[in-house]
Amino acid sequence: MSSMLRGFHSVNKSAVLSQCFSSAQRSMGTTSVKNSHLTMQVKDEVAVITLDNQGSKVNSLNLQVMEEFQEIFDKVQSNSEVKAAVIISGKKNGFVAGADIEMLKNAGDKDQVAAISRRGQELFMQVEKSKKPFVAAINGAALGGGLEIALACHYRIATNSPSTNLGLPEVMLGLLPGAGGTQRLPQLVGIPASLDMALTGKNIKPVKAKKMGLINQIVEPLGPGLMDADTNTRLYLEEVAIQTAKDLASGKTKKAKKRDTTQDNVISAALGIAKVREYFFENVIKAKVTKQTKGLFPAPLKIADVVKAGIAGGPKVGYAAESEGFGVLSETKESKALIGLYDGQTHCKKNLYGAPARPAKNIAVLGAGLMGAGIVEVSLAKGYDVTMKDMNTKGLGRGQEQIYKGFNLSSKKRKISTFKRDQLMGSLKTSLEYSDLSNADMVIEAVFEDIDLKHKVIKETEAIIPEHCIFASNTSALPIGEIAKASIRPDKVIGMHYFSPVDKMLLLEIITTEQTSQDTIASAVQVGLKQGKLVIVVKDGPGFYTTRLLAPTLSEVLRILQEGVSPQKVDSLAKGFGFPVGIATLLDEVGIDVGHHVSEYLGGAFGERFAGGNPEVLQRLVSAGFVGRKSGKGLYVYDAKNPKNRPVNADAIKIVEEYKLSPVESVSSDSDLQMRLISRFVNEAVMCLQEEIITDPLAGDIGAVFGLGFPPHLGGPFRYVDLHGAKQLVDNMLRYEEAYGVAFKPCELLMKHANDPSLRFHK
Repeated sequence: MSSMLRGFHSVNKSAVLSQCFSSAQRSMGTTSVKNSHLTMQVKDEVAVITLDNQGSKVNSLNLQVMEEFQEIFDKVQSNSEVKAAVIISGKKNGFVAGADIEMLKNAGDKDQVAAISRRGQELFMQVEKSKKPFVAAINGAALGGGLEIALACHYRIATNSPSTNLGLPEVMLGLLPGAGGTQRLPQLVGIPASLDMALTGKNIKPVKAKKMGLINQIVEPLGPGLMDADTNTRLYLEEVAIQTAKDLASGKTKKAKKRDTTQDNVISAALGIAKVREYFFENVIKAKVTKQTKGLFPAPLKIADVVKAGIAGGPKVGYAAESEGFGVLSETKESKALIGLYDGQTHCKKNLYGAPARPAKNIAVLGAGLMGAGIVEVSLAKGYDVTMKDMNTKGLGRGQEQIYKGFNLSSKKRKISTFKRDQLMGSLKTSLEYSDLSNADMVIEAVFEDIDLKHKVIKETEAIIPEHCIFASNTSALPIGEIAKASIRPDKVIGMHYFSPVDKMLLLEIITTEQTSQDTIASAVQVGLKQGKLVIVVKDGPGFYTTRLLAPTLSEVLRILQEGVSPQKVDSLAKGFGFPVGIATLLDEVGIDVGHHVSEYLGGAFGERFAGGNPEVLQRLVSAGFVGRKSGKGLYVYDAKNPKNRPVNADAIKIVEEYKLSPVESVSSDSDLQMRLISRFVNEAVMCLQEEIITDPLAGDIGAVFGLGFPPHLGGPFRYVDLHGAKQLVDNMLRYEEAYGVAFKPCELLMKHANDPSLRFHK
């Protein structure tokens, strides 16, 4: 669909390089402006407008930034010595990350939010209509409002840096692009490509952006010289942009044209016909969105409507629909939930425990299985020196093969080069001997979930490792305090619960005991953050936080299956509520053997509160070899050659039917089945907060969504209660308690919120 608009802009690179190092000493020209967030310097008749939010790692757009930009824009227009302008970031690596979320959260009602949108539209329209050309010089992320200001410019240049991404991610916050993005983007890249970007929020890399017509020129980043590489690249980008701006002003270079291909002209002509346009948006675009999202996310549907409005009624109608839609979406529960998750992700990317006294550099991983190899992969990728130990060469070979597949896939996707892939694999140390752990700063064990085995491993490890070394256990349920009983240094023992597949799942659950030192926690959090994880820290106890939420939910799934509901229907109901993966499928993915082990262990720890289906069913399935995807059969049958063909395992269902239960009709409607699953999940989360297993609802929401797949449009169990009310949930649970007993008894804290609607988990 997309085509190359033009070749690379011709630039005398050596001449530019000779200038870039002297730019700091260059005269500021006749005009300079310095505000809190924006500065302007006139260089060679070009106003260089630099955005640099003070006290922030990234640039964002708020009302103050917009007012400062208006002031500078007016000076550019009124200064006869200025012929053109360049907009660039003062950050070494990052253009503009988008609108300031706090501004939107504090804006007020939908009308006030819509007014913010209109202000952005008006400001960027002034840029678009300026007779003096504006050039956007992009290095790093240009997202949301950052891309929208670039779209308003007459020319866009981007560095071909790994950190340079262009996108409109507002849909991921339950919003739409509110500063002209829905109207300008289709003009530049065509309607199908613009819808793809706006509806998915995907990032576009510079090379693809150039082919699409999203940017007009690519600048290759520079290496270090008299200054560091980032500074050199930024100065070089500025010089190229200044020269381009001068050429635009003189007419030597033409302003970027609107997309004009035969295909685009055909599509535009077709969509100019009302019936065709209506069919395309309603029966193709919105139908596909509804199918993929189950209609649970209003933002993508509204985006489609706004783009359609612009096509049907022209720019004035389109911009009005955009600002109105922006305001309407800001008041939806879905947007509030998704913005809450954004806040949670930001929160869980910080080390609240400070810097460790001795940051880990050398990591050893015990066990080369699925989890162990995954931990090795994410550690190697982030620059750690890693030793992988296993009991035999076969195990090591299997682990190395998994790691290589992961890095090779990254190279095929051009995330890393083949040279980097081979370099990473070459840096991996493998061993069969504990003696090779003598220089480790942290050991992460990923052996089988057996307390005796873990005791044996910790004793053998501590006989070799230095005193400062931390011992971390990747257990999903066994109490860290019990594991630490075998340790001679329990203050150095901590839990690091990764989720499978480790290279894809973002969550890391760190588990602390009363003996775990603050420095040990700080070091574990630092390692997790460097590995690219969202880190939550929880207190020790059976199942910790995430497994404790999952266990009663899976127990209820088993009961529902015994009541005669098929695995496909269980999955359909769960996905219809917003779970990305059906919960019957989740049981197969986790492993029915693991589910049985956890069910037995936590059932013993929590008694009837974790009751549901008969655990003997799981034991029978395991004995029959039906342990899930890893064995090829679980509740479903898996075919590696045809993964989409996944029939129900009839033999597994026969076993389930031997333990058939009669459903209680009054609590067995589809909505009741959904609520039976969700209520046990949410109640257990609130119970964990009540018992101080977790102390932070924000981290609790992140753990549930990114570790267990809790519906993101609900924002996590605590945000769900805040937005949808505890009383309705409790009323349903009381009905279920009458039918099934104590498993559905609401915890004290949930009852407290149900009795007082003013209470909120999130302030």
